[in-house]
Amino acid sequence: MTPPTTLHTRRLVLRPFTIEDVNDVFEYASDTEWSRFVPVASPYTIKDAEEFVTRQMLKRWDEKPRFAVELNGVVVGSVKLTIEKSLEIASLRYSISRPCWNQGLTTEAVAAVVDWGFDDIGLQKVYARMDVENIGSWRVMEKIGMIREGTLRSHGVNRGVRYDIHYYGILRSEWEKRRDLI
Repeated sequence: MTPPTTLHTRRLVLRPFTIEDVNDVFEYASDTEWSRFVPVASPYTIKDAEEFVTRQMLKRWDEKPRFAVELNGVVVGSVKLTIEKSLEIASLRYSISRPCWNQGLTTEAVAAVVDWGFDDIGLQKVYARMDVENIGSWRVMEKIGMIREGTLRSHGVNRGVRYDIHYYGILRSEWEKRRDLI
């Protein structure tokens, strides 16, 4: 069983959620522009934040690790892997608060978690999907070397609206080659 882990990047601490993170989560998740592509309650309440943090604290770290992304002592987002042990793959999800957009912080956080997934968990592939209109999200995937494997039509629903999704993936061998170039 994989114990809860803390990762450090140049600017960020990625760690398990604690109950003290509720107000930070509420702060970013109640921003309607942040939640445009995230299926959360709208309006987002402090109770929603409490329930989210509690769920993260109760989940098994070896199956669904979700890292709180901390910048200067404040939680500004999260990165999650949903691990499929039998296949040695994981799906990737992430979000970061709007004031942190376009600073490379999401890419930094996601790259650290993907690296951890390959090195410490032994994954063979990491994949992700997102609304085709979420250009910022698929740019993050491309920056870390993920390849668009396809587009699934009318494959998602958010707040009752159907949308197409892009599906991205990266293999362990591709990640290792990319890391060797850095």
